[in-house]
Amino acid sequence: MQATPVILIFDIGKTNKKLLLLDEDYQLVHEVATQFNEIIDDDGFACEDLNKLTNWVLVEFQNLLTNNAFEIKAVNFSGYGASFVYLDELGKPLLPLYNYLKPYPPALSEQFYKTYGGESMLAKQTASPVLGSLNSGLQLYRIKYEKPAIYNQIKYALHLPQYLSFILTKTYHTDLTSIGCHTHLWDFQNSCYHHWVNKEGIDSKFAPIKNSDSIAGTINDGIQVGVGLHDSSAALIPYLVSFTEPFVLLSTGTWCITLHPFNHTILSDYELHQDCLCYLSYKGLPIKASRLFAGYEHEQQVKKLAAHFNQPIDYYKTVAFDTALLTPPKKIAKTTKKITGEIMLQQSAFSARQLSDFANYEAAYHRLIADIIDQQTKSTNLVLSGSMVQNIFVDGGFSSNPVYMNLLAAAFPNNKVSAASVPQASAIGAALAIHPYWNTKPFPTNLIQVQ
Repeated sequence: MQATPVILIFDIGKTNKKLLLLDEDYQLVHEVATQFNEIIDDDGFACEDLNKLTNWVLVEFQNLLTNNAFEIKAVNFSGYGASFVYLDELGKPLLPLYNYLKPYPPALSEQFYKTYGGESMLAKQTASPVLGSLNSGLQLYRIKYEKPAIYNQIKYALHLPQYLSFILTKTYHTDLTSIGCHTHLWDFQNSCYHHWVNKEGIDSKFAPIKNSDSIAGTINDGIQVGVGLHDSSAALIPYLVSFTEPFVLLSTGTWCITLHPFNHTILSDYELHQDCLCYLSYKGLPIKASRLFAGYEHEQQVKKLAAHFNQPIDYYKTVAFDTALLTPPKKIAKTTKKITGEIMLQQSAFSARQLSDFANYEAAYHRLIADIIDQQTKSTNLVLSGSMVQNIFVDGGFSSNPVYMNLLAAAFPNNKVSAASVPQASAIGAALAIHPYWNTKPFPTNLIQVQ
């Protein structure tokens, strides 16, 4: 039996770690998914188990090499952003893979912004809201001042997708999609590292920039290995390849990110304070975006719902949309805490509700999604307002959620809201990015099924 030519994609999310094999028609022919328990870093804060992740990539790759059913032509990676792996001269990690949710020292933050022009100016120039550790450049700045001895041992700081590529190729590269995701590193107006990076000498800790659609190295006598991409930018690639008319993509996962590749207006102070930012596409072009931590909230709240109503954790998947469940009792409306301020960074109103006020799981779940949609509407409108876009495509976990999709469509009556079925969009995007290096067929025309 002849082996099927495939590309191997390691798609590393904060919760789910996957490997996927795609054939030349971009059909999924093999998949492995796993989760790892977090460990604690040197300050006692939860973080990724870097050793376990590294070993998993190596072991699974070796296992696939011995699988005669497949011929691996190429490998690429998509991974979450705002996370560095710090390597010494021998390519060994020096520090934990710090969690981007880790609190940032206020005094160090004040020192940084006072030195380099203030929060508002820096946020505008780098198209990044002020987000503490989520501005991954500040993680390296922190190490320089808090752990100078270790900082001096760092040869390269690689964002997670490029570290994944390094695991197999042992080559060091930096990628624009990773630099361009709320890092505070990139000057979007001048298309180069921001001047603070050079003044601090931090640029010496970054490997040379390589195009996101290029190859990092060739291994095992012919397997082409990509440089890796930030997962949000990777997930956009199938849409950019498939559609010519302007659109907005709402990519749902831990973060629900509204991506508007056709909005090139400069970020305002208000938008920055509401967690808007710009990403860089795999072609190096700015993508205006707004973010909401809704997937994480959903994950936490369904655990509470399951415990309260004595149901399985994933019971929400069985809930059908029912408009009759949308009207909350008056006492809930009275006790609901109004969410103000930077709404994109806070929990929805559901966090203030009492589960005992709901008659059943279904009613509580409808209210949870309605409260999340209230925030999502505000978040999406930040990048949608003023543009002529008709299509809003939703991919990721919420795209198959009937309660979420019906309520989102009702929230945007003047737009065509569609569930865009691109299974494993970030993995498909990572494969498309290096298409010419492994696939002799033209780009497929049926990547996206729209409903």
